[in-house]
Amino acid sequence: MPGYNQTFAAFYDDLLGAVDYGAKADFFLGLIARYRDRCQLILDLACGTGSLSVELAARGKEVIGVDASPEMLSQAREKSGECQPPVLYLCQEMEELDLYGTVDAAICMLDSLNHLEGEEALGQALHRLQYFIEPGGLFLFDMNTPYKHREVLEDNTFVYDTDQVYCVWQNTWSPEEGAVDIDLDFFIPDEKGCYYREMESFREYSYSVETVRRLLEENQFQLLEVQGDYTGSAPGPEEERLVYVARRV
Repeated sequence: MPGYNQTFAAFYDDLLGAVDYGAKADFFLGLIARYRDRCQLILDLACGTGSLSVELAARGKEVIGVDASPEMLSQAREKSGECQPPVLYLCQEMEELDLYGTVDAAICMLDSLNHLEGEEALGQALHRLQYFIEPGGLFLFDMNTPYKHREVLEDNTFVYDTDQVYCVWQNTWSPEEGAVDIDLDFFIPDEKGCYYREMESFREYSYSVETVRRLLEENQFQLLEVQGDYTGSAPGPEEERLVYVARRV
């Protein structure tokens, strides 16, 4: 999974400003409590700039944050400077995960697993993860759905205009590969009121629930539950994001 470049890392929080990470932390901890009596050490997989890690630490959890982007982790460390307990950050690809021991649960949010380079890479990430979650521990994650890729992102362009950056987000759907190519153009103001341009490109793959279930089972995980987009309810036919709960067997 390629790490984001310095430009995207710099504006990541600004572009995702609507995400309530505190509410997400409460949501995940509520799900964990449903299936596990004790959970103290949590892996925040593909942690980005550490916003979820900070919220989990604020709720008394020990957190390991892993991300492939040094630029993202630099911001995460700065953001987490006063966390108690402190957050441990590691720069690693998901497919090469290598922790010092096992965790009680792992969380991977904001469709990070969709960014892995196809089914083989997703399977490899799950294969590595199985070694670092306690038997009976949980893996909670969200993924964008094929419906979202086909019907929402397909060949559409989105514009984000904030105080810090003007961003044009363009999508190209590839039905043969079941993937969306995403091109970002950042127009960034300088001190003189002029703009300079930076670019970022990546790809998202989407998978059916059946494919995700199979890959989990092949890597020592049992799928316990699938929900609609942070609703706590069963997903509908036009769900854009699914939340998965799996147990390490």
